[in-house]
Amino acid sequence: MGDNLSEALKKLKIISTDSTADSLEECLDCLLQALAQNKFMRNPCVDAGLIPPLVQLLNCKDQEVLLHTGRALGNICYDSHTLQSQLINMGVIPTLVKLLGVHCQNAALTEMCLVAFGNLAELDSSKEQFAYTNIAEELVKLFKKQIEHDKKEMIFEVLAPLAENDVIKLQLVEAGLVECLLEIVQKTVDSDKEDDIAELKTASDLMVLLLLGDESMQKLFEGGKGSVFQRVLSWIPSNSHQLQLAGALAIANFARNDGNCIHMVDNGIVQKLMDLLDRHVEDGNVTVQHAALSALRNLAIPVVNKAKMLSAGVAEAVLKFLRSEMPPVQFKLLGTLRMLIDAQAEAAEHLGKNVKLVERLVEWCETKDHAGVMGESNRLLSALIRHSKSKDVIRTIVQSGGIKHLVTMATSEHVIMQNEALVALALIAALDLVTAEKDLENAQLVQILHRLLSDDRSAPEIKYNSMVLICALIGSGEAGPVWVPSRFTRACPQEKIPTGGDTPRDTHKDSDDSPEAPQEDVESAEN
Repeated sequence: MGDNLSEALKKLKIISTDSTADSLEECLDCLLQALAQNKFMRNPCVDAGLIPPLVQLLNCKDQEVLLHTGRALGNICYDSHTLQSQLINMGVIPTLVKLLGVHCQNAALTEMCLVAFGNLAELDSSKEQFAYTNIAEELVKLFKKQIEHDKKEMIFEVLAPLAENDVIKLQLVEAGLVECLLEIVQKTVDSDKEDDIAELKTASDLMVLLLLGDESMQKLFEGGKGSVFQRVLSWIPSNSHQLQLAGALAIANFARNDGNCIHMVDNGIVQKLMDLLDRHVEDGNVTVQHAALSALRNLAIPVVNKAKMLSAGVAEAVLKFLRSEMPPVQFKLLGTLRMLIDAQAEAAEHLGKNVKLVERLVEWCETKDHAGVMGESNRLLSALIRHSKSKDVIRTIVQSGGIKHLVTMATSEHVIMQNEALVALALIAALDLVTAEKDLENAQLVQILHRLLSDDRSAPEIKYNSMVLICALIGSGEAGPVWVPSRFTRACPQEKIPTGGDTPRDTHKDSDDSPEAPQEDVESAEN
């Protein structure tokens, strides 16, 4: 085998214009046999400089030669990012995409191309090259022809990594992939066959992935009148947990700009989400809880939506999950409440006097094994004071042991959290220092303020708000209201929410330890 392989390598390296398809096939067959019998043979193949002539052979017209060449390259480069990168740099991607289009009737060649795409698409460097081809159009065209589950699954395995690229997301939407996915959902939703259940999950997950791109999401939203958006809405009351999850995640991702959010709230989406949450209060599906809360959190960001959502009873619906022991649910619950009470004094006071809520917040402020929950708990404690400016709220927080956490929050690595803590503490000092005085002293507030003011690394607004707090402490009982620049207490934008994950990744992603998460791309909490 060794001598035959050496001879085959020599022949392949000397590819001339008069090489016959038969002789090439023979050489390639020998090479494939050697690689199949001994995986260690790929190093001699690489060392012999075999990859360039093999890549050149991909321009051959003979389908058998193409098939053998593709398989040989696959066997040599399998599981080696270095060799796969070499192929990408040699321009193999546009060549393979062209082959798929030309030879789409050849099942073996089609499968070879899909296996190659699946391997190459995992590399970030490949996605830019794929975006400059018509891969989206070819894959969707191929997908529409498939009947067998295995063939569809093979195409799905290529689509998923490619759809991580925003340009390709839009190309796939324009090529009609969404209609294919909706059709699969419709056909499989009531089936209990294993293959159908798998297809339903893959199709709905891919649908959510396409919505992570801003352009593809907005194209599918179509001002809230698009057929795709309407179909996704119908998933939320479904009896399938998978469709409930995908529907809620889709809404969360449509809710990434104020215009979409306002339109959806005005058209009744909030009640659908609350109804969904109600179905998952007792021993509910955690991923569905997380997705529905993610959607409500994003919808609550526009100022005009807050009062409407509070009137609809969103705060009460969210509080039903206060007992949850699942950090992803806790994190979204906290974020939703914080968005709802922003500049809503009455709601902030009502929630701030809720002893069970405040006690739970204080408990979560000590959750050191989940930074996101700990950070959001601190921020909500501060927000209850800042937006209510209520003595009753301050007393509830003091009695629940929350003051020490606000003081600690003033030393956070995140400037916005430091500011929120300092503003809340200044309000406490101005409104009811007597009640909080002992706790502030025990938490060493004065020493912390000294450290913040003397630290050259402290941001200007930190020093400013530290001095405001000192003035409030010194002049308590005489001072007027504390003035706080609005730019230090702004609401955060919406997050994107992708699928999968044990904790919300947040590409989220939704960075669940970030104090100022944008309107999130939302993933489910199940990965």
